[in-house]
Amino acid sequence: MCGILFTCKPIYEKKDHHNPSFDSAYERLKAANAARGPDAQDTVQVSLGQMTLSFFGSELRLRGYQNVSQPHRDDQGNIMCWNGEIFEGLEVAPEENDGVKLFDTLRNLETVQDVRTALGKIEGPYAIVFYHAKTRKLLFARDPLGRRSLLVHKPTQEHPYLILASVSAGTDPLYAFDELSTIGFFVLDIERLGLGDIISAWESTSLLPRAPVGERYHFAGLSKINANLPNDPPMVSDIDHIPEHLCASVDQLVAHLEDSVRLQVCNIPIVHGELGQARIAVLFSGGIDSTIIAYLASLHADPNEPIDLLNVAFENPRKILVQEEGNLYALQKRERKQKMKARLDYSTITVKYDVPDRVTGRQELEELRRLCPDRTWNFVEINVPFEEYEAARPIIEALMLPGRTVMDLSLAAALYFAARGIGEVRRSMDAEPLPYTSPARVLLNGLGSDELLGGYGRFRTAYKAKGWEAIIDELQLELDRIPTRNLGRDDRVISSHGKETRHPFLSLSVVSFLARLPVHMKLDPRLETGLGEKMLLRLAANKVGLCEAAKRKKRAMQFGSHSARMAPGDEDRKGDRILPVA
Repeated sequence: MCGILFTCKPIYEKKDHHNPSFDSAYERLKAANAARGPDAQDTVQVSLGQMTLSFFGSELRLRGYQNVSQPHRDDQGNIMCWNGEIFEGLEVAPEENDGVKLFDTLRNLETVQDVRTALGKIEGPYAIVFYHAKTRKLLFARDPLGRRSLLVHKPTQEHPYLILASVSAGTDPLYAFDELSTIGFFVLDIERLGLGDIISAWESTSLLPRAPVGERYHFAGLSKINANLPNDPPMVSDIDHIPEHLCASVDQLVAHLEDSVRLQVCNIPIVHGELGQARIAVLFSGGIDSTIIAYLASLHADPNEPIDLLNVAFENPRKILVQEEGNLYALQKRERKQKMKARLDYSTITVKYDVPDRVTGRQELEELRRLCPDRTWNFVEINVPFEEYEAARPIIEALMLPGRTVMDLSLAAALYFAARGIGEVRRSMDAEPLPYTSPARVLLNGLGSDELLGGYGRFRTAYKAKGWEAIIDELQLELDRIPTRNLGRDDRVISSHGKETRHPFLSLSVVSFLARLPVHMKLDPRLETGLGEKMLLRLAANKVGLCEAAKRKKRAMQFGSHSARMAPGDEDRKGDRILPVA
């Protein structure tokens, strides 16, 4: 994971025109983006007419054996800030750095269209800001799924500067960030900037589609969902028997997912650590998604290293109050609110962290130990007291911007503390916990399976309304909005700890395979809960031996960890409610 901060602003020739406020805001942005890449930071500045272009990059080294400093540049004036990983489409040897390899490719190309073509042929999460000296064009973009964050402040009359940043430094009157769209590649003509009118230059920014009209590159965009309607497809009788028409698809899913995991866990360099320490961790709830990712990671990770399973649980006063007082929702609304606002007397309460995800996490730990007995699994119990959550909340809200809803906070809080990795481990179920901080810099995440395989309850609702056609429409909608929902926010939060999250389900190879499959091979709303949703994945998990995980029902992270609506009085706040500005 790396941090990108690009600014373009007018040069103020007179000191009385100098704007110290922007300089202060820039330093805060620089610090926030430096935290993402603790191994190296550097800045390149270019003066162009009445404008100054500043490229700042920070580096979290996860590829290659040598330290690499960003921004990448050469003596011809090409400059690249890269925040990404290349897993397919460009050969990168274990000792090589993928950013260096990509820059060597891009800097020798003739046109920005050639740059677009090169980027369309690689698979991996990325955000990029690239100045192509030969054409004097600035190209910036995110990968088709938006797995890496890139924010943009567009120049205005009041704030006449352009900012591109991996993360903001919280709300600030000097900038207003939006998440950069994944629709294509944005190209800014640097020649127009030299004229001094940055607003006009910005308004002339062109958009390159991810592939030329009539052409398609393998990794240039998202596949469309197979729209063929099934005609009374056969039903799965139980999870232990794979019907003949699904046998090949189950095997192919395991193969695609295993290959995705293999590419994402191999060749991670040892940095600042010792041999035998965990280089890989899994954001682990004990659900089917995180468990199968953990199992597949164990097949390809160094057998002499542990894998950390990061399991987070919150002290939620609202939940504890309900446990102590009983069913408050049976009370009149006014009386319920009064009790919810009452301060708990913790002198009579022992806070326990046996949240749903802790319980299922422990159960799946035993299943993983059974299947992979030679692997050391560090089940990291990350317990978050309410006071610690309250102290960290302003930091979390700043990181998740421009996300500002109650739901954003619930999810971001769980990811923030899980990624920090500070908790306890037990050498056996009955042993006393020992303090432990995960050294792993690569965090595997099971996100994406619900969208691709129909894991949400609304798929059943859609089927009841309009049958299989409605499910196809819902799957397409879920795929279309993956780039605009969680991924940028999650990247900003997790990377603040100098960690990188990787999503095996969201490899474009896996996405393409699942999108092409007929709908009835992925899910079956005619079957009971715990089998019908994500049916194909359940059959695959059961086949590899994850029998308990295969039957696990869907539970959202914020409810499983108790990070949702943390304070008494929050019970009536809807997830899409906008939080007040701090």
